[in-house]
Amino acid sequence: MHYIGSKYKLSSWLYSEIQDVVGKDISHKIFCDMFAGTGVVGQTFKESVASVIANDLEYYSYIINKNALENNLTCKQKCSTYIDTLNTLPLRDDGFIYNHYCLGSGSQRQYFSDTNGKKIDTARMQIEQWLKEGEIEESLYFFLLASLLESADKVANTTSVYGAFLKHLKKTAQQELVIEGAYFSNKEKTHKVYNKDANELIYEIEGDILYLDPPYKHRQYSANYHILNTISRYEPFQPQGKTGLPLYNRSQYCDKNSVVESFEELIANARFEYIFLSYNNEGLMSKEEVQKVMQKYGKYTLRTKEYQRFKADNNKNRNHKADKTYEYLHVLEKQ
Repeated sequence: MHYIGSKYKLSSWLYSEIQDVVGKDISHKIFCDMFAGTGVVGQTFKESVASVIANDLEYYSYIINKNALENNLTCKQKCSTYIDTLNTLPLRDDGFIYNHYCLGSGSQRQYFSDTNGKKIDTARMQIEQWLKEGEIEESLYFFLLASLLESADKVANTTSVYGAFLKHLKKTAQQELVIEGAYFSNKEKTHKVYNKDANELIYEIEGDILYLDPPYKHRQYSANYHILNTISRYEPFQPQGKTGLPLYNRSQYCDKNSVVESFEELIANARFEYIFLSYNNEGLMSKEEVQKVMQKYGKYTLRTKEYQRFKADNNKNRNHKADKTYEYLHVLEKQ
């Protein structure tokens, strides 16, 4: 998925650096991905550790990680049958996405083509109906929701985020939505996914390796990915303004006045031996502020990587500009 701050291109580097600190054999370790997003880092470690704990305050992230980490579905043919059904249902025009986020409904918003908006609604309502009628169990429910989210994102008429839509349908948004099965591993491991505020969850969990990748800037993920949350929860509300925003979560990590205090609270209460913070040179907290907090609680070191970060250009349909940036991996061996 197209996602701000995704660690997809840095995942190998992160894996290597974390092993360099913790040791090559991490097979008995509990790894926590506290701000999981689309789950790239947790999925990178899930085959190597004893257990992964993943968490994110956003519900769409919870669904994606719930499927990718917890699902132990054994009958992939059964999954494929349900996906095929969703792709062939007669389209409805009474759904929330079409009526509030597609141009043909009169909403004056164009996050999806009319056909794709109707298909999202049709599939989403069918998935919910199957669950309520007992046709599917919870594991299959999360698989189907994750499949819908990931597939819908591919045809969204946006520049990688949902803070705004494009005036005209770009080429990928004109393509017909085809729902494809989301990836999951059916290996028997005990992973756990949460949908909580990180500073509240930290009191409930413990483990060996805590990986933190909080928001860097003022941007609120609830606003930038509100459409994914709307598809996920599928609960009625009155969309606000030109972009159709709901009321949304506001993270203290996106507030310059509260971020350092929130970060120190998290570190102080973490029952993990090793803590790693991914944070780049454009973040609200300076490198020095992070170091000042972390070195209070044990041995602190810093690792740095220069890389090409890609930004979506708001003036062109998914053309990209490459920018150099520095990823800081702050390391704490907690005492």
